[in-house]
Amino acid sequence: MKRHKFSCKKKYKILISNDDGIFSQGIFALVNELKKIGEVVVVAPDKQQSAVGHAITMNYPIRAIPYNFDGNINGFAVDGTPADCVKLAIKYLLSEIPDIIVSGINHGSNTAISVIYSGTVSAATEGTILGIPSIAISLATFGTCDFTYAAKFSREITKLVLKNKLPEGTLLNINIPPISESEIKGVKITRQGKSLWDDTFDIRKDPSNKEYFWLTGNLKILDKDEDVDVDEIAVLNKYISITPIQYDLTDYKMFKKLKKWKIKK
Repeated sequence: MKRHKFSCKKKYKILISNDDGIFSQGIFALVNELKKIGEVVVVAPDKQQSAVGHAITMNYPIRAIPYNFDGNINGFAVDGTPADCVKLAIKYLLSEIPDIIVSGINHGSNTAISVIYSGTVSAATEGTILGIPSIAISLATFGTCDFTYAAKFSREITKLVLKNKLPEGTLLNINIPPISESEIKGVKITRQGKSLWDDTFDIRKDPSNKEYFWLTGNLKILDKDEDVDVDEIAVLNKYISITPIQYDLTDYKMFKKLKKWKIKK
């Protein structure tokens, strides 16, 4: 397979990925906006890969099928996870390193503990691990929606990241309310909340009367401060939430305490 080489006709080289799949409405909206500021290549899953977290494929082969957007935007549909897509793009499919990776626009929010499960955030995290400035963008609704403003804002925040850079190991996780531009009150710089899903399983029967389980549940709000990313606090109050997050999971306070335990072999 011939690797993609950016032509450099435009100033920036941009890699787009997501977890909703290469045929999703959000990725088309993002492509249409980001192609205005740079040369875009899309490497995304060939099907829905939501909530796969940072999984990578090790025990099965991965295939990448060339795909073209609107006759002029190159892409690859990958039968793997979002992290697979970014890793494969950087290590093989692209002959040049992009200036930035933009993951999204996800259909549904990625806030609080849900960030851990998110394939959209994980695609951006993989980019950060590989040393490339990366952002994850979500439109905070699972219902019918218009990605127009979310895509427009994505273009503007992409330009700011390209201009101002990001610290090593840090990415931006962005959640946008599913409302019109005129209704947006502003932008809040937020921290990741601790709210989580109170999971339950519906027990059902298949046509053979065999039991199976369907995951469901309700969001349990544990946050009250106004500077958290939780939908009910920032997004539903009509603010765009921008949270800087890291892949370093070390608890540095406990790191210092643990040294005092004098643990012996």
